[in-house]
Amino acid sequence: MSDAPFEWRGGGCHCGGVRFEVALPATVEAQTCNCSMCAKTGFVHVIVPESRFRIVRGAERLAEYTFNTRVAKHLFCAECGVKAFYRPRSNPDGWSVNARCLDSLDGVDLDLTAFDGQNWEANAHELSHLSREPA
Repeated sequence: MSDAPFEWRGGGCHCGGVRFEVALPATVEAQTCNCSMCAKTGFVHVIVPESRFRIVRGAERLAEYTFNTRVAKHLFCAECGVKAFYRPRSNPDGWSVNARCLDSLDGVDLDLTAFDGQNWEANAHELSHLSREPA
């Protein structure tokens, strides 16, 4: 790992049609969630500010799914169906990347915590700091 505070890392969907990059520090706050969506897909959230995420290939292949309040924009590859990232309702100014869709986690320490998404309204405030730029 370099001395830089963030290192750009690549990732993507199963078929490789959608590729992204995310800038991560050496230690990353990540969440597992028990909501109906995450429990069924095994999504491991790494939420980052807008400036630390970019789609590098396949934006035209993305399909969108919304439900309930329609604020979260669940994006998935229309070819293979994998949701590698999305716009979370808790952090609409950032992105949530699925840590399982990164090419490698070598040199990254995932600090995993459980998030109670089944009681989302009572707990969403716990995630708001993750899409803010570091001071």
